[in-house]
Amino acid sequence: MTDSPAPAPYRVLARKYRPTDFAGLIGQEAMVRTLSNAIRGGRLAHAFVLTGVRGVGKTTTARIIARALNCIGPDGKGGPTIEPCGVCEHCRAIAEDRHVDILEMDAASRTGIDDIRELTNQVRYRPTSARYKVFILDEVHMLSEKAWNALLKTLEEPPEHMKFVFCTTEIRKVPVTVLSRCQRFDLRRVEMDVLSRHFAAIAAKEEAEIEPGALAMIARAADGSVRDGLSLLDQAISHGGRQVSEAQVRDMLGLADRARVFDLLDAVFKGEIAPALDLIDQQYAAGADPVVVIQDMLELVHWLTRLKVSPTAADTAGVSETERVRGAEMAAKLSLAALTRAWQMLLKGLAETRSAPSPIQAAEMAVVRLGFAAELPSPAELVEQLRSGAVTLPGPRGPSGGGGASSGGGRVEAIGSHIPAPSGPGGGAVALRAEPIPLEPPVALPPMPTSFAEVVALFSERREGVLAVSLRTQVNPVSFAPGRIEWRQQSKAPSDLAPKVARLLSDWTGRRWTVTLNATDPAEPTLAEQEAGAELRRREDAANHPLVKAVMTAFPGATIEAVRDLDEAPVPEAAPDEGENEAGPDIELFPGEEDL
Repeated sequence: MTDSPAPAPYRVLARKYRPTDFAGLIGQEAMVRTLSNAIRGGRLAHAFVLTGVRGVGKTTTARIIARALNCIGPDGKGGPTIEPCGVCEHCRAIAEDRHVDILEMDAASRTGIDDIRELTNQVRYRPTSARYKVFILDEVHMLSEKAWNALLKTLEEPPEHMKFVFCTTEIRKVPVTVLSRCQRFDLRRVEMDVLSRHFAAIAAKEEAEIEPGALAMIARAADGSVRDGLSLLDQAISHGGRQVSEAQVRDMLGLADRARVFDLLDAVFKGEIAPALDLIDQQYAAGADPVVVIQDMLELVHWLTRLKVSPTAADTAGVSETERVRGAEMAAKLSLAALTRAWQMLLKGLAETRSAPSPIQAAEMAVVRLGFAAELPSPAELVEQLRSGAVTLPGPRGPSGGGGASSGGGRVEAIGSHIPAPSGPGGGAVALRAEPIPLEPPVALPPMPTSFAEVVALFSERREGVLAVSLRTQVNPVSFAPGRIEWRQQSKAPSDLAPKVARLLSDWTGRRWTVTLNATDPAEPTLAEQEAGAELRRREDAANHPLVKAVMTAFPGATIEAVRDLDEAPVPEAAPDEGENEAGPDIELFPGEEDL
């Protein structure tokens, strides 16, 4: 009687379904396209650096590159290809991790310079049987500074038969001198719907029936990592006995029911703290992790904020009916200020829950704080209440949602007072009244200038004489609009004139001003030149007036010293004897038309 053969050892899904060619990589189309074109065109770099989160396929891609470079085809005559055959001696040896010319080193455990020297000493020798000798260094950011220096010269001038592939999750820790000598590929997180389809195909091959909601949970928990997701899928199949439901995956991951998270957040936003605490206790008793509950609340607040800003996000593929319907209802009722405040408070509560000795207690305290703050007024509303002389601070409602003292809630009203309101003996609120705090009257702002001339006049009024003179004599206006000035600046003007003017105008008017130098567009004359031109035109007009001509003819040699409007001319005081004084009679050279 012969013994039956021992069953083959079980291989976990992450190893069993590890891609062996570029076609098997999911979610990395840009990298696959670049490498495929490089291999087809013979434009292969001597060193590659692959970066991305854990489990996204960095080491797998490095091994595929090694196979693609060394594949010789089934007939032994092929060259580098984007589709390794998988049957030649090199493809099989690389797949079984036994190829002598493919060296893979874990830089996390071999970080010293001696390890790198051992590697670089083999660089000078040609491959034993393969086309290229490939060195794969995983977690390369763990190398020491001396190890990097020892590797740098080899990277700069490698032999033709050498290829380096570096894999890292911390690209910022890799020296820039090394990155500049490598071709870099950033492997993206795999999207959740792509992961769900990939896991569904693997589950079908494993003859396991998994509900779509369970696959979505696993894909969400994988956070873009294919390996992490396959490990969770393997665990779920074992947990459910090839019949995996959404509830089983939720229990396995320690997640809270999505509908219960909606109920919890809804109760918190309504200020109903007691029902909210009951809900979180029920989830904790069902096996939910308090940290995960807070994370789910954060995720839901983010989703509601997205719906508030962009309601069309509900039509995205993969959104559940609960998130679409209840999310839209809650987003319509909540303000953006309340959502952002909840986000900040939950972030602080998440950090406390992770570090607290009792996570459930920290989670409950975070829910209590959020419930008490749910009905606080926004900063704008608070300022308005302060201006009106009364501040109304709402307190949390009890289980019945009432506001009286009998229900454990109440409202505290403090008029112009910053004194906290103590609770009464029965748990109700005691109203405190104090003298109103006098509010300082707002500072009167000057009117907004509507022209460049008014801007210069404002600087004169504000006793900025030096700047006013510079603006009048050394600046050619190009364009003007309230809040924005463009000018051409003469060489004698101060170099910091524009920023000074913009800052002072913003301070004086309470509105942001920008001042831009423009040396290309047509510009007007300076204000001083404009005023001088206007005065010259007034004198020419006055000289051409018939009455003035008559006066100039009557008094040869007379000149026009100034031109003033009649309503601006000073009224002369009458002499005691009607226009005569000791010096003789006054003569008015510019009589008004009504006197003629």
